[in-house]
Amino acid sequence: MTWMVIRLVLSLAFIGAVLWFAARFAQKRGLGQGNGLIEVVARQRMGRASSVSVIRIADRVLVVGSTEEQVTLLAEVDGDVVEEAIAERRVAPAQPAVAGSPGALAGSVFDRNGWTSFVSQLRERTVRR
Repeated sequence: MTWMVIRLVLSLAFIGAVLWFAARFAQKRGLGQGNGLIEVVARQRMGRASSVSVIRIADRVLVVGSTEEQVTLLAEVDGDVVEEAIAERRVAPAQPAVAGSPGALAGSVFDRNGWTSFVSQLRERTVRR
């Protein structure tokens, strides 16, 4: 039993050391770091294989749609408008979760109001009249 614990600790220490050396090697080579020229400001999934992204390239801000097959330029947006929207989102105070008001989980799978409305719509469609 003691030998198994020692082997476990040594194995974990070895894995940690390998990961640490790999991270240092990647940092020296500059892997995994952006050059600051291209930045993804925001991304929103629209479906299983599609998304809309806001990308800043130097001083231009582009809105692009991407799927598995292609990337399409949707619009070019003023950079100041994007900065103001980001600032408003950071400054907006978090509202306490009160019954009936949208909270942090609004629109997600964990939203109770969403499930309640789904079940009530399902009942309306399945009840005989």
